[in-house]
Amino acid sequence: MRLRTLIDNLNYTELVNIDGFTSEIEGISYNSKKTKQDDVFICMTGEHVDGHEYAEEAVANGACLCIVERRLNLDIPQIVVSDTSEAIAQISDLFYSSPSSKLNLIGVTGTNGKTTVTHLIQKLYEANGQKCALIGTLGNKMSSDDSYHDAKHTTPQAPELQKLFDDILDKDIPNVVMEVSSHALAQHRVDYCSFNGAVLTNLTQDHLDFHITMNNYFKAKAKLFEEIYAGDFAVINMDDEYAARFMEVISMDANLLTYGIKNKANVQAENVKFDNNGASFTCIIKDKKYDVHLKMNGMFSVYNVLAALTVAVALDFDIELSIKTLESITGVAGRFEIVTNKPTVIVDYAHTPDGLENVLKAAREITPKDGKLICVFGCGGDRDATKRPKMGAIAEEFADKVIVTSDNPRSEDPQQIITDILAGFKSVNNIVVEPDRELAIKESYKLANANDVVLVAGKGHEDYQILATETIHFDDREKVREIFIGD
Repeated sequence: MRLRTLIDNLNYTELVNIDGFTSEIEGISYNSKKTKQDDVFICMTGEHVDGHEYAEEAVANGACLCIVERRLNLDIPQIVVSDTSEAIAQISDLFYSSPSSKLNLIGVTGTNGKTTVTHLIQKLYEANGQKCALIGTLGNKMSSDDSYHDAKHTTPQAPELQKLFDDILDKDIPNVVMEVSSHALAQHRVDYCSFNGAVLTNLTQDHLDFHITMNNYFKAKAKLFEEIYAGDFAVINMDDEYAARFMEVISMDANLLTYGIKNKANVQAENVKFDNNGASFTCIIKDKKYDVHLKMNGMFSVYNVLAALTVAVALDFDIELSIKTLESITGVAGRFEIVTNKPTVIVDYAHTPDGLENVLKAAREITPKDGKLICVFGCGGDRDATKRPKMGAIAEEFADKVIVTSDNPRSEDPQQIITDILAGFKSVNNIVVEPDRELAIKESYKLANANDVVLVAGKGHEDYQILATETIHFDDREKVREIFIGD
């Protein structure tokens, strides 16, 4: 990419040392240590790091141009912009020749359910004879049979994301479904992405350490729907309390479709029932009724399936084939994943108040009348502390026995996190405190009988634990198999 391309497209405030610049820009970097010869280095200003402080190192490693928010004392061409996080998104789109505009791109956002819904949509595309790539929390995969690749962020930073789109095009895959996190929206990672469809799962408390208020959280999520124009579609959960606000930001010319259980919607579920085999319900689409029998369980699974079915309607897929496809799916890694039976042990990613309540209710549905529900959970460090007592209160309300432990404590004192959780309990009679997560799972093994259900919540698919000074290998599913069945 030539410098003239950037100058002609970027909104800049100053050009520095530009005269005589003849280099071809060969790559995009925002990590000085990974900068290569003839890269453009973008000085990102984040929560903890200021990239301007590393510009000299980037230049030493071969950067031929810097994008900055303030002029630096460097003998190298610089383009001064007001916000480098916005600039990196535009530069990445330009560098890879706007690959998302050549794809059918669906973005899925919400506090809970993004991972499952994207996987369901990928399956629906394939069942209807179309290739579809997936990008999300578990990584990216070019087909449902592919293995996962790279998962540093739910939504990658702009250079990695645009390169990924370019790679997908090279593989002749026309469709992409991706999770779009609120962080990615707020930090401009998906700016210049051409979305053909957007899906809202729900909006409940999470990430307030970053967004501060629920209104800011909503505004970040709403950015995705503001980019849905004529010919595009938006899918909204009508039962979510923010549904009306999301609908207000969608273009009048876009195709708006809704789903729900409690409120009238384009795709409606009624007569929802649960048993040990899964969830079943009647689905009403365009006044036609379909019987649906899922292998997945819990009310949240019903909502996830409704979201995917609504996308199927938007894409004009065969509905009966789509339902049959969804009925065959057993679930997604770390999402209400039943690891052992007798006792039934479930591992789930639930790490928000709403998420924990949903999975506990689902676990209760499959707990025998003569069994008890045991919940093992903790809360992450360096994250929204206000949700900790709320999650404690929810665990106490919906579980018979609660074992409070550590999640990813990061730089915080695990005991302080546990103290914050315990503030939400009314009584300590049915609580066990065990900061060591492995010992906490062992404690649930000691407490559980054959008819009991144990929910180990918070980490789901994660195979690590982030401590103050190191990240260690830790997989709840592995520990459950090791402790409960000796594998």
